[in-house]
Amino acid sequence: MYKEINFDRFVRGLLAVVGIVAVYFILSYLSAVLIPFFVAWMFAYMLYPIVIFLEKKCHLKSRILCIFLTLLLIGGVITTIGLIIVPPFVDEVSNFKDIAMRYITNESRHADSLPNTIQNFVRQHAEELQLENLLKQQDIQSAIKNVLPKAWDVLWSTASVVVSILSSLIGILYFFFLLLDYEKYADGWINLIPKGKRTIAAQIVGDIEHGMNGYFRGQALVALSNCVMFSVGFLIIGFPMPIALGCFIGLISFVPYLQVVGIVPALILALLRCADTGQNFWLLIGGVALVYIVVQVLQDTIVTPHVMGKIMGLSPAIILLSLTVWGYMLGIIGLIIALPITTLGISYYHRYIIGNVENSSEETGESITENSLSTESKSE
Repeated sequence: MYKEINFDRFVRGLLAVVGIVAVYFILSYLSAVLIPFFVAWMFAYMLYPIVIFLEKKCHLKSRILCIFLTLLLIGGVITTIGLIIVPPFVDEVSNFKDIAMRYITNESRHADSLPNTIQNFVRQHAEELQLENLLKQQDIQSAIKNVLPKAWDVLWSTASVVVSILSSLIGILYFFFLLLDYEKYADGWINLIPKGKRTIAAQIVGDIEHGMNGYFRGQALVALSNCVMFSVGFLIIGFPMPIALGCFIGLISFVPYLQVVGIVPALILALLRCADTGQNFWLLIGGVALVYIVVQVLQDTIVTPHVMGKIMGLSPAIILLSLTVWGYMLGIIGLIIALPITTLGISYYHRYIIGNVENSSEETGESITENSLSTESKSE
């Protein structure tokens, strides 16, 4: 029903707008200080289920012990993956460095296998970048400093080692204390909201949490499937460093359609492989393009609609439309938030416009509301 806009209602709306603008500028001003906190909160949010598993299922009563065991577990997994991937990657990089050196110095036996246009382009830019002298340097740090002097100066002029260490330590402290009393922060925030607005606030937060959980869980499955498909595809066509390149492209595909960036290292590897073995350049690039096309078709027609459609409750057409619109408006950030925001908008449309409350988000909001309000009653 339409409500008349009186002076009191106008002032309240104006104060709300001013408050939102003020909060935006305050957050922008304090962004450098708040970034470690939000990063720590993100990691605490992701690792909290592991801590609870150790505490409840493994019957470990000490929360501090559970946190340390979680950190050891994650550190062990990362170390194991690094030991599996990094050594072969370093060997391949060293091998390709030698190949590039032979090609630039005209010692490669298969240099003529590359198209003339590409040969001229590579040699011209190699001379401009003094790539031959760069590849002769053993110290990679010195090499980077020689190629990117401006970037190096900016890096060391804007962030000192001491500040970086302190920021890391502060972030670790945030992470530890957030996990130590996670339930208190997760359920106690409702007490900061005026009583008359607590129910709707809890519903909104519950819907957002439900949407983000589903999105990140589904997108992680999509990225994992891309890792497997790209790695298998590169293995089939005999491409160099297939596992490392496939995993890299799969990981960056966590942001929808960002796997296009993987074309750049693929082109470089194709150039070096052709210069080393004499393979036909266009045939090798055609194989890479075929892998990309097949994986993209499988992702858009089978993987994403099945996984994200099931989790987010969206049809394939709505998923593609949402990614296109939000990606056009906000770029990479838009691609990340597209599906959660679309799901939330559709949920609220059904709930408040159509009046259909038979929605998964509604159930989630109600459950969060009950938990938050029960926490409120306990605190009172």
